[in-house]
Amino acid sequence: MITIVHIIGIILTVGLLLAVSVFSGRKVKDARSFTTGGRAGSWMVCGAILGTLVGGQSTIGTAQLAFSFGLSAWWFTIGAALGALLLGIIYAGPLRRSGCSTLMEVVRKQYGRRAETVGSILFLIGIFISITSQLLSSSAMITSLFGLPLGAALAIGALLIAMLVFFGGIKSAGAGGIVKLALLYISSLAAGIAVWKIGNGLDGIRQSISALYETPQLAAMNDISSVEDIHRRYGTFLARGPLKDLGGCLSLTLGVVCTQTYAQAIWSAATTRKARRGAVYCAALIPLIGAACTLVGMYMRGHYVTAAEAAALQRAGESLPAGIGVLENSLQAFPTFILAHLPAWLGGIALGTLLINILGCGSGLVLGAATILTRDVYGNLLALLRRTPRLGQLAQTRLSIIVLLALGVAAAHFVRGSFINDLGFLSLGLRAAALLLPLSFALWLPGRFLPRAVTLSMITGTAVMLIAGLLHLPADPMYYGLVASAIVLLPAFKKH
Repeated sequence: MITIVHIIGIILTVGLLLAVSVFSGRKVKDARSFTTGGRAGSWMVCGAILGTLVGGQSTIGTAQLAFSFGLSAWWFTIGAALGALLLGIIYAGPLRRSGCSTLMEVVRKQYGRRAETVGSILFLIGIFISITSQLLSSSAMITSLFGLPLGAALAIGALLIAMLVFFGGIKSAGAGGIVKLALLYISSLAAGIAVWKIGNGLDGIRQSISALYETPQLAAMNDISSVEDIHRRYGTFLARGPLKDLGGCLSLTLGVVCTQTYAQAIWSAATTRKARRGAVYCAALIPLIGAACTLVGMYMRGHYVTAAEAAALQRAGESLPAGIGVLENSLQAFPTFILAHLPAWLGGIALGTLLINILGCGSGLVLGAATILTRDVYGNLLALLRRTPRLGQLAQTRLSIIVLLALGVAAAHFVRGSFINDLGFLSLGLRAAALLLPLSFALWLPGRFLPRAVTLSMITGTAVMLIAGLLHLPADPMYYGLVASAIVLLPAFKKH
């Protein structure tokens, strides 16, 4: 239950992060140069990548997935860490030597403006899915804190994200990013240490899950029929199958390479060595956050049921096991644990950090998507039709933000039963299916592919991945998207 101490902690933490962000943006020269490139140190690079890569999906989403599938939830942050490592070690040098400042500029430089426009539109799809997942994450926080229904929580989350965008947001660069990184890390590790202590380690957590599933109706609802089923589901890293779990990890790894936000951090570094070091720092830090959130989700599974499970038990004439609580849904696992099991002052700091991190990630995604929508979609359409815009650039962007958030709220309602991390796998996987091969060939094999073939491969890879996801084909949809992209692109290779 939320207390006045929690509320004070949340307000002070949010205020601190906003104040440091504003101060660093105005007063710290390095923070300003961070967004345009050239002066950032290794820790600033690390803070920029981790500050946007570790949002609601890596914390609330990981705990949610662990609530249902145990240790396999860790793959999300493992994939994110491998992506940061790949970006820093393999791609940092070529990106910085390209002379470009955006990934789409790399594409345009090699394949023309049409490829850039198509890539931007396809990117918009992936970004929109991430916006939806951030709205779901924010709704989980708001519902846990204030007990509001999903619709109201989503609307409030969208409003807060819009306000952050309009007021400049909280930046992941500079001092603001470093403070946010430190608080997020402290909060996650504090939760992990607490759950390890009160749960009596991993064995104790597993025992509590086994005890919960001694209730026959509850076990049947979750397709559990034996002790072996519990172990396979909660005690292994491939609970959803090797193709599913490893495919999701690969989607994160390759998708990080193909995301402008993370590449921008590489370009911002003072030297290539500092860019690589910052990415490696990030790769080392992310898995520990994922491990802590995974433990929290598993602990909550052993001590809580969802409202739907409680209702099913009641209909079957069974009562809840002794000492078992009820969550509105599994999304609330992480914030509920903080409220119930961390000291109020620390819980307030953790909740404030999570909230501002989720909203900050959401605001960055929305602003990026609005920019793509106004510049690369609407702007190019008007140019094609030879018409002048009726609204100014600022009005177009603000209207796009409102439209994107409204559509995001509607989409969040539609996918409210989904795992947040699965939305993250899909979002990053779509970016990889569209851009990985064109980007890589532009950096290492320039001039070897016809622009028309590159554009077609981007469209084909994205379309095939979406179809594979809708048809629920075996393995992760990204496999199909990458193969389809390669089939279209590779025959167009030109030998010099």
